[in-house]
Amino acid sequence: MASPISFPLAPAGVLFDMDGVLTSNNVFHRQAWREVALSHMGLSLTELDLDTKVDGGRNPEIMQRLTGRPPTPEEALLFHTAKEERYRTLARGALREVAGLSAYLDILSARQIPYALVTSADRVNVEFGLEALGFSGHFPKRILGEDVTRGKPHSEPFERGAALLNLDPRHCLAHEDAVSGVMSAAAAGCVVVALSTTQTEAALLAAGARLVVPDFQNWPGWLA
Repeated sequence: MASPISFPLAPAGVLFDMDGVLTSNNVFHRQAWREVALSHMGLSLTELDLDTKVDGGRNPEIMQRLTGRPPTPEEALLFHTAKEERYRTLARGALREVAGLSAYLDILSARQIPYALVTSADRVNVEFGLEALGFSGHFPKRILGEDVTRGKPHSEPFERGAALLNLDPRHCLAHEDAVSGVMSAAAAGCVVVALSTTQTEAALLAAGARLVVPDFQNWPGWLA
């Protein structure tokens, strides 16, 4: 892990990805992708496919990366429904928060630092995940996959997340775990502290993260 960064001032707001940041659930998403890519597209995904093409972004964009062509709206909807239903079946009862997250959110609330969710997930998965973690009331401000026209790694998701907080992205801290998510947040101008729940520290730093941490333990001290 790199040395902790120091802000001249505390960030004005914090933007959180969900999968791999609030909860380390990538194993369930990857298994769902393996199964549904095989059943619906005839693709046997390799670990390299999962690392470089699947992690991060909306499902139609991932489908295009895998097949080399954009899916039709009908193909995208059919695949999305099957894949996310399979994910929820695999993940049900098994989701846990990333270590230190609850204490971190308490610190942000105590310091009156606003925060928002910026995720490629759809509304059903977000509600499923937040309820499973006991965070249903913690993230009223959200940018979801269906709220943007250009998903990660484009800067739009984090630009819109900062706008939800009435802030300039350059004054926001962003937490991501995927290379495409780090690229999105960095392109928007956020300071990115990535979590090494799905990718290596080297890959995340190369994508634009300022710091890579395993979880949120001791993070309130770094925030000061």
